[in-house]
Amino acid sequence: MGFFSFIFLITVHFIICRALQSESNNESPFSYNEGSGKGPKKWGHIDPHWKICNNGKLQSPIDLLHQKVQDFPNLGEFKTDYKPAPATLINRGHDITVKWKGNAGKININGTNYELSQCHWHHPSEHTFNGSRFDLELHIVHLSSSGDRAVVAITYKYGQPDPFLTKLFEHIKSVDTDLEEKDLGIINPEIIKFGSKEYYRYIGSLTIPPCTEGVIWTIFRKVRTVSREQVCALRNAVHDGFEVNARPTQQLNGRPVWMYTPRGGN
Repeated sequence: MGFFSFIFLITVHFIICRALQSESNNESPFSYNEGSGKGPKKWGHIDPHWKICNNGKLQSPIDLLHQKVQDFPNLGEFKTDYKPAPATLINRGHDITVKWKGNAGKININGTNYELSQCHWHHPSEHTFNGSRFDLELHIVHLSSSGDRAVVAITYKYGQPDPFLTKLFEHIKSVDTDLEEKDLGIINPEIIKFGSKEYYRYIGSLTIPPCTEGVIWTIFRKVRTVSREQVCALRNAVHDGFEVNARPTQQLNGRPVWMYTPRGGN
């Protein structure tokens, strides 16, 4: 065997080993690919604690169908009471998450305070508007003192860069280790822009296993913009197979979907 043939074989062996190592390290209990046998239609069968993913009646995301939405001005204007706090960036394999470590403020829904916990992104959007799916969706997760969840969602289409992702861009490109936490310093949640005062509200679930129900969802009607480069950074950072990490829409099952529109519009 010649020297160059030997080097070639060693190189091929190294590449194969790295590929196998990557596959074993990227094993996940669930997937978004139905062909994997662990896709969304199978989530409820993978783990006994995830049964509600298949048989629940309050599952998310949903299609926000205009003729099914009920105007409900008594919801009132959505207000935040956020404040700057220390945060970290975490690669959870299936998504990229910003987690606030200190008191980053709260929102109040029906007299209950929900503390800001974390936010993460899904590509493409999980919620749809009259059947239309967009390029990205941000979920801002809040927790009450009793552990109940309230999630605020913002959808995006390709266009101008998003200011929040611009601030995080270099960190996202360099976070490539599962569960690695990168210190972001102080992050002010107010940099996240909602874009309008109009929003939808309904009761749903987490959109990943265990698909826990009873989540209060607030989805802003305005579709904001994000650059293709920003979405690519999020896609490249997650594990193989999670570049597309949006659960299909679920049945409404007669649930009411309310909409708040301020008098006189925006």
